Amino acid sequence: MTDTAHALAACATLWDLLDRRAALTPGAPVLIQAADDPADDRTLTFGGLRDRCERVAAGLYARGVRPGTVVAWQLPTRIETAVLSFALARLGAVQSPLIPYLREREVGFALRASKAEFFAVPGVWRGFDHTAMARRLGAPTVLTAYDELPEGDPGTLPPPPADGTAVRWIYWTSGTTSEPKGVLHTDRSLLAGGACLAHALGLSPRDVGSMAFPYAHIAGPDYTVMLLLCGFPAVLFERFALPDALDGYRRHGVTVAGGSTAFYTMFLTEQRKDPARPLIPTLRLLAGGGAPKPPELYHAVVRELGCQLTHGYGMTEVPMITMGSPDDTPEHLATTEGRPPAGMEIRVTDAAGAELPPGADGEIRLRGEAVCRGYLDAAATREAFDADGFLRTGDLGHVLDSGHLVLTGRAKDLIIRKGENISAKEIEDLLHGHPAVADAAVVGLPDPARGERVCAVVERAPGVPDLTLPQATAYLRGAGLSVHKLPEQLEVVDALPRNETLRKVLKYELRERYAD
Repeated sequence: MTDTAHALAACATLWDLLDRRAALTPGAPVLIQAADDPADDRTLTFGGLRDRCERVAAGLYARGVRPGTVVAWQLPTRIETAVLSFALARLGAVQSPLIPYLREREVGFALRASKAEFFAVPGVWRGFDHTAMARRLGAPTVLTAYDELPEGDPGTLPPPPADGTAVRWIYWTSGTTSEPKGVLHTDRSLLAGGACLAHALGLSPRDVGSMAFPYAHIAGPDYTVMLLLCGFPAVLFERFALPDALDGYRRHGVTVAGGSTAFYTMFLTEQRKDPARPLIPTLRLLAGGGAPKPPELYHAVVRELGCQLTHGYGMTEVPMITMGSPDDTPEHLATTEGRPPAGMEIRVTDAAGAELPPGADGEIRLRGEAVCRGYLDAAATREAFDADGFLRTGDLGHVLDSGHLVLTGRAKDLIIRKGENISAKEIEDLLHGHPAVADAAVVGLPDPARGERVCAVVERAPGVPDLTLPQATAYLRGAGLSVHKLPEQLEVVDALPRNETLRKVLKYELRERYAD
């Protein structure tokens, strides 16, 4: 980061960061809304963002929103969503962002658990009536916040919040196998996550970023903090679909794109339709996280898209843990998740919680300013943190002597076949290199003879004959995989089931589908 970015990273609150950035570069663009019709594109500057947020904060204040008021919002990736969020930050309200694709079960649970007093929705969005859902759920005061926001006189506002360590954010885990968990964050934990991203990527005001993921995801503030620290804009995509979105990337000269592994694959798929023409001529970097990255995917991006790829590691509880840097070696960029920033402690432990030396595989535990304060459920908080205050992630991996982190899988994804531990990620990474495989997920299925059997589910690649089980096992043996790790079952599908945020594969659905 530059000296300016380092100074801004010391801000106590998110509002303080926006206010100081707006004073430094008031006329520079920060948010660019990409529309289907280029004539409808909109741009907001840093100064314009601060000023509009103050007016909206005054409008919300007039409606009864006060410091500490819990406001849930379920809104798409739009300028108005960012404005509402920063207006609430100006007031010191407690925000509970909800992904727009969530429905009654998750939304109702979140509204009840957070004790939200206001609920902001987009009205009818993509054919679904969010206002009607809110009323069915008996939601509190409902605000429609799609293209119009309440405004008022900023002179009526109380002073902005000064304490960045107070809990003012409730983010939600996916809740795919149980009720969602409300994750408690502070302004400072979100600032620390964004500073990690900014430090690793080393972007400048000459760059143009992009947000193709839901702003309500924990990556939303992560990325926005980076924009404020480094002083460059991002193009917002309310609806991301390729190839339709490519025109927005091209006409705004996006230099940094990404989101997660699935996004990299989608860009590659489009590039392969016309290999001789650069997909996005100005693109120099893909960056993201949220899901494992096979090494072969890194090499394919560099080779075919002609840009760099840096991948990171984060979660709802810790928005940014490690991040690859463009200055890392190709080997580190392909096989690791990057390094942690100063202040992020990574401890790798055995099953009993004893710390392991560098290079030894174990559970990853975390401590630092970017780590959440816990959960709404006090019992869940006690279970998640150890006696030294480290968060137990449930992820497995090891740290190299260079400080780079290597993820080897999830504890729950560990397959135990005849008493032997098998890493699903190891098999997935190898399968990804086969030309008949667009993507792969490996799961353990109940088996009376083995305890668990290894099932590989592969997404078919276009224009290539389907992979067979004998071909898969021969390929994996040729790649050096031990015989006891070879899949006993292979399923070929058009598309792996994914969530609607960072397009993570939903392995629980695969286990349910193929358990018999």
